[in-house]
Amino acid sequence: MRCGVLGLVGAGLLAFLLPKQYDSTTRLMPPDSQSTSSAAMIASIAERAGSLGALSADLMGLKNSGATFVGILQSRTVLDRLVQRFNLKKIYRRRLEVDARERLAENTRISEDRKSGIISITVTDRDPQRAASLAAAYVDELNQLVMDLNTSAAHRERVFLEERLKGVKQDLQSAEGDFSQFASKSGAIDIKEQGRAMVEAAASLQGQLIAAESQLEGLRQIYTDSNIRVRSIRARITELRLQLQKLGGTSKDTDSSGDDMTSNSPYPTIRQLPILGVPYADKFRQLKVEEAVFEALTKQYELAKVQEAKEIPTVKILEVPEVPEKKSFPPRLLIMFLGTLCTIMVGVVWLLGTASFQEIDSQDPRRMLARDVLGTLKARVRWALPNGSRWSIVKEGLRKKSGGDDGEPGS
Repeated sequence: MRCGVLGLVGAGLLAFLLPKQYDSTTRLMPPDSQSTSSAAMIASIAERAGSLGALSADLMGLKNSGATFVGILQSRTVLDRLVQRFNLKKIYRRRLEVDARERLAENTRISEDRKSGIISITVTDRDPQRAASLAAAYVDELNQLVMDLNTSAAHRERVFLEERLKGVKQDLQSAEGDFSQFASKSGAIDIKEQGRAMVEAAASLQGQLIAAESQLEGLRQIYTDSNIRVRSIRARITELRLQLQKLGGTSKDTDSSGDDMTSNSPYPTIRQLPILGVPYADKFRQLKVEEAVFEALTKQYELAKVQEAKEIPTVKILEVPEVPEKKSFPPRLLIMFLGTLCTIMVGVVWLLGTASFQEIDSQDPRRMLARDVLGTLKARVRWALPNGSRWSIVKEGLRKKSGGDDGEPGS
């Protein structure tokens, strides 16, 4: 009875002194690995993840990518990131980072259901909030590591197009600047349309000039040169010829050097248009080529980003980690029950052993050996403990009692 009570009290103290621990679990859906490009990409990730060398051989045997995710989650890279992110060296009271990493690995259980492919991540910690945060951080680090180690064809194409677009954009800006400066300096906005408009304008002026000259000849037959109508028609003919001259230009305007191609008009003359047409066409063509290249690369870049997003095996969370409300350890009732049961069993074995020992003859070699061993232990204990201690008094009383029962002095 006493053994049962002592066992119950001791087990109860042990159960309540042990720190509480909480489990937080998150579950992930298996990644899609049907396409060849995805499988190749995951194999490349496994080769670059550091501590996943054994996993690469499994991938070559067409093993599913869920096992790859499990290997990535158990890799040193992920554990080191979590140790630094949550400052686990201080929380676990470890001086070295490798010790904190081993403690985190011990507190984490990662498994994959072979039938469904669902990946389970369970983190044990004394703080329920930290346990849920660590479980969620495992998923974040898995996503980030998969994206960082992505070496798929779409990823390489996207990176190439991104760099190429930067150069093409600079070339396009340079072409736009050259074309705008040339157009501003020469006044050549659109050579083709300007030529058509100027030819039509010159034809109209030429028609008006011919009509005015015909009218002047008719008036001269009736009036003298000093007549007001004659002088008015003559002035109009002079103005029309001046406008035609401005539109047509002079031979000086068509100098091949281009330095003397100046006139009072803000627009080029008809004689200047053929000379301006060649550099204008070159700059305009260069501008259109750069625009076409930029537009084509932009379309390919957007398609590469979409394809890259398709090929990356994103992590699909089936169950988000929750802050646990119930502890997972210690099982206090079980500890108390087992402690009480074990104490009772030890007490029964002790009583039975003592009774059997008392029944052995005092001259039996086994009893003599046990008495000698007990005496030696008592002598050493007496030497180790200070004189006058309570334990010495109790020990001396037990020795006298044992000696009185056996009829022999205890030593």
